[in-house]
Amino acid sequence: MKRYRRIFLIVIDSLGIGEMEDAKEFGDEGANTLLHISEAMDEFHIPNLQKLGLANLCSLKGVEPMKQPLGCYTKMREKSAGKDTMTGHWELMGICTKTPFLTFTETGFPKELIDTLEKETGHKVIGNKDASGTAILDELGERSMETGEMIVYTSADSVLQICGHEDEKYFGLEELYRCCKIARKLTLKPEWMVGRVIARPYIGETKGHFKRTSNRHDYALKPSGKTVLNALCDQGYSVLSIGKINDIFSGEGITKALHSNSSVHGMEQTIETAREDFTGLCFVNLVDFDSLWGHRRDPVGYGHELERFDEKLGILMDMLREDDLLMITADHGNDPAFHGTDHTCEKVPLLLWSPGTIRKAGLEEQDTFAVAGATIADNFYVSMPENTIGTSILSEILPE
Repeated sequence: MKRYRRIFLIVIDSLGIGEMEDAKEFGDEGANTLLHISEAMDEFHIPNLQKLGLANLCSLKGVEPMKQPLGCYTKMREKSAGKDTMTGHWELMGICTKTPFLTFTETGFPKELIDTLEKETGHKVIGNKDASGTAILDELGERSMETGEMIVYTSADSVLQICGHEDEKYFGLEELYRCCKIARKLTLKPEWMVGRVIARPYIGETKGHFKRTSNRHDYALKPSGKTVLNALCDQGYSVLSIGKINDIFSGEGITKALHSNSSVHGMEQTIETAREDFTGLCFVNLVDFDSLWGHRRDPVGYGHELERFDEKLGILMDMLREDDLLMITADHGNDPAFHGTDHTCEKVPLLLWSPGTIRKAGLEEQDTFAVAGATIADNFYVSMPENTIGTSILSEILPE
């Protein structure tokens, strides 16, 4: 059976396609990110995703299913406990997270943690609550600029987020990173352990005009075990990361990392990477879908972002080689027409296509995201690391 030489795995961050069986436990019954985006659009033009079978997985307004999609398509269910970025991405690479990461949405972070953070950073903390990133800037951004205080907040994700103005006369980017590194060390204690500490730099001078910048940085926990990325690296394959993949995996199993300024930029980097000669995996995260549109509950903005992605996708598809495999998926849902501003517990798509040999068929629904990593490992004759999950579907997509 002929194998692929390069695999491009693209995560459209938060593109859920309908509630999971346990959505009720999260208050997410009725969530369907992709459907509700289509319903909000006057016109919805995603011809390349349509050709790959996306509308065959989820009924959409204005986008008809294909009678003969170009490749394989299926849905995947998450097996891990949670609906956040880290559990989703880690599971894609074989790790099943059985214990949810800690969250602090109801009371904010404990006084002992905040007191220690203030002492070690030299900045007084303001905020310390569950909040929207844009709302808390409007509330506290000017005060932070005037006083040098540090805005700390959280969300329904397991995160401690710190805001600081990029201009050094107010706070400074390097100072923000320094404070976040301190917060990451402090939150390694079991009772304070969050999945990520996130630096959230902003610019602007007055309320209503603040803007978060692309200099965000995520300080994540290291994966709880070896992943498919480690296995690929250990066997000498290239593992190229684009977007926040490197942050999510704390650099584990990554041979080269590119930072993206936007999802469009991430696709442009992916297109440039497709011009390079390598053997292995290019792993891409496109975060704007989640951070700019899902969390801000903007279905139209999300829809237009998908249209921009689809245009770049067409360029990428034209560049891929006969022995390349394209995989498109997501890490969780974030229904912009739903209540609250949290992720939503949803199934995700898996679209598979190659300009060379690939079956053209709908596959049975998969019981874990980890089939993605298992399929990649199988393609490169790499053994799955100990304690990982996932069964390859390579034999179903690549005929003898």
